[in-house]
Amino acid sequence: MSQVNDHEVAERVATEVGDLLVKLRAENADLEPSQLKDLGDQRAHDRIMEMLGELRPDDAILSEEGSDNLDRLNSERVWIVDPLDGTREFSEIPRTDWAVHIALTEQGQPKVGAVALPAQSLTLSTNQSLSLKDPVEKTRVIVSRTRRPAPAIALAEKLNAEYIEMGSAGAKAMAVVTGEADIYAHAGGQYEWDSCAPVAVCLAAGLHCSRIDGSPMVYNNENPYLPDLLICRPELAERSLEILSELPEE
Repeated sequence: MSQVNDHEVAERVATEVGDLLVKLRAENADLEPSQLKDLGDQRAHDRIMEMLGELRPDDAILSEEGSDNLDRLNSERVWIVDPLDGTREFSEIPRTDWAVHIALTEQGQPKVGAVALPAQSLTLSTNQSLSLKDPVEKTRVIVSRTRRPAPAIALAEKLNAEYIEMGSAGAKAMAVVTGEADIYAHAGGQYEWDSCAPVAVCLAAGLHCSRIDGSPMVYNNENPYLPDLLICRPELAERSLEILSELPEE
C-alpha cells in the first residue's frame, strides 16, 4: 500500500479528476449536452479507477459508472465514488455546482472523503482541518433548482427558513460546510455514491448527518440505493428530526 495516507489519496484523486473535467469541458464545449455528460462520466471514471488501482490496489471499489462486483461485500475497505456528480450542471456551461466524490468506507462507515468542486477550484476533504462558520440569523434550506422535496418544504415552513437553490448533491452538502446553507434534507432517491463522500466530509466538519428518520448512514450494502439524508448544523439537528418525524409516510 502506498505511503500516502487514505485522506491524502481521496483528496488527490478528487482534485486531479476535477482538473481533468474542467479541461475536458473547455475543450469540448461544442458538444451536445448529452454527449458532454457521457464523456465526462466515462473519462472521470476511467481516471479514478486508474489512480485507485495504483494507490490502493487491494481495496474494493463501487463506482456509479462501473459494473458492481459484489465481492466488495466481503471487503472491509471499499471506495465509493461518483466520478461526476451533477452531470446536468456539468453540461450547462458555465455552471459551477457539480462535483467529484471520492470516499472510503470501513465496515460500512464513511471514514475518508473528498468532494471536489472543480469549477470553483475547491476541494473539501477529511485531509483538512474543517470548522463551521458562525450561524446566521435566517436559517437556509438548500434545494434543487427543479424540485423541492417534502422534507425540505416542511423544514423551511416550520423553521421560517429561506430556500437556496443548487445543483448536485455534493455541491449542496458542501454549501452547508462552507456556511452558504444550514440544512440539506433529501428524500425521493439517491444512491450510496451520491452521499458517501459528502457525508464523510460533513462529519469531519462537525455537522449532523443521518437518514431523515435519524438512523445512521450505512454504506457498502448489497443494494446501494440509499434514498434519503439529513445534513445540518448540529444545533438544528434535534428540531429538524422532530419536524421530519411528523411527515406522513409515503
